[in-house]
Amino acid sequence: MKRLLFVVSFAIALSGCDVLQQLPTTVGTGAVSEAEAGQGIKEALSQGLSGAVLQLNKEDGFFKDAFYKILLPPDAKKIENTLRDLGMGKVVDKAILQINRGAEDAAGYAKPIFADAIRNMTLQDAIGLVKNGDTSATHFFRQKTTSQLMAAFLPVIKSSLDKVQATKYYGDIVNTYNNFPTTFKKINPDLAGYVTERATVALFDLVAKEELNIRNNFVARTTDILKKVFGQKWN
Repeated sequence: MKRLLFVVSFAIALSGCDVLQQLPTTVGTGAVSEAEAGQGIKEALSQGLSGAVLQLNKEDGFFKDAFYKILLPPDAKKIENTLRDLGMGKVVDKAILQINRGAEDAAGYAKPIFADAIRNMTLQDAIGLVKNGDTSATHFFRQKTTSQLMAAFLPVIKSSLDKVQATKYYGDIVNTYNNFPTTFKKINPDLAGYVTERATVALFDLVAKEELNIRNNFVARTTDILKKVFGQKWN
């Protein structure tokens, strides 16, 4: 895959961590040191995170991706259908475009947050993630960074939606719908919050796919340390 050609530059700095380099103890069933295990998982995370950000943080990164394109919230489907029936489909389409543009802009803000989380990962964390397999590293990152990512994404997405009054328009029609006496199930008017959550989910989904690819596909291990650490059988 195209994104495998890229590795975030901060991975180089992380690989030189003094603490990791000073640990010669071997782990697993072969000659892979704790230092190498720690460096390997950090480099794998950097590669996965880099690929995810590069794929999403560009024009049409969300909008023209059939899997990650963000549509209006499911509970607003009735409103969308009504607007399209009234000949206002272009308004809906423009709102959807801006929703995705906001998500694309926001994805770039993940880089420093991810870099900080990798930098602060302990040796014990790194070794555990190498051994645990599957998407354990992505899960670890999701726990460590989700709240920060959403806090960074929200103002960017809201700003993009506000430029074309998508937030106001969506809020107005939702509030009108919610105030109908026949409406029993209220719709959440927080469009920016919904888009932020979808953008965050998409980012971690891509990271998880890349993590599995590195663990299971030799070709995806683009550096010597990745080949050594993930070619190792762990207890």
